[in-house]
Amino acid sequence: MSTTCHDSQHNVNRPIYVTRSLLGYGIITGPIYVAVSLAQALTRDGFDLARHQWSLLANGTYGWIQVANFIVAGLMTLAFAVGLRRTLRPGRGAMWAPRLFGGFGASLIAAGVFRADPALGFPAGTPTDAATVTWHGVAHFAAGGVGFTCLTIATFVVAARYAVDGRRAWALLSRTVGVVFFAGFVAVAAGGGAAAANVAFVLAVLVVYAWLCAVSIDRYRLEGSKLAADPR
Repeated sequence: MSTTCHDSQHNVNRPIYVTRSLLGYGIITGPIYVAVSLAQALTRDGFDLARHQWSLLANGTYGWIQVANFIVAGLMTLAFAVGLRRTLRPGRGAMWAPRLFGGFGASLIAAGVFRADPALGFPAGTPTDAATVTWHGVAHFAAGGVGFTCLTIATFVVAARYAVDGRRAWALLSRTVGVVFFAGFVAVAAGGGAAAANVAFVLAVLVVYAWLCAVSIDRYRLEGSKLAADPR
């Protein structure tokens, strides 16, 4: 009898368990992507964190690692987007926040499929003034533009949801992150390889992924509170 009751309760709460599992990908996406990228940046010959963008790591003998990193991060972001849709319904942002994160996830996959062109002396042997632009390099740049735009807008959509829920601190944090990330994106796009612009963008990426992790944990806990409140 007790086993039957336990199974019945588990079945009733299954949607919450599924939602939390999906949100869990949002918690680990940033740390994994950043850790893999930094590990390569610090160990691959000729890579300079102050000059080279992480996308360039997709080139060279070990380029497949960053390609896989992009694709895995994209797939995990898509999973998070599904979980976010489930946890936000119904209410503000339930439609557009998941779509925007889904767009960002798709852009990461595209960035992995379409590699950035070698540049600024990386990988080793590439001329520092290399200016060759290939079709896949253009596609990579376009994917980044679309993805970063989606991610920027997503921060403000999530902020709007927090504001409606009366969580002003989270709303302010989300808006601030959106501004910081957009500024970093503009800086690197217009920086022409300048070290300051590249470093600013790296910091912006760290900030936005930390925010994504925090939001995922917040929604994960909110879903958990539903389990705690269920008397069955």
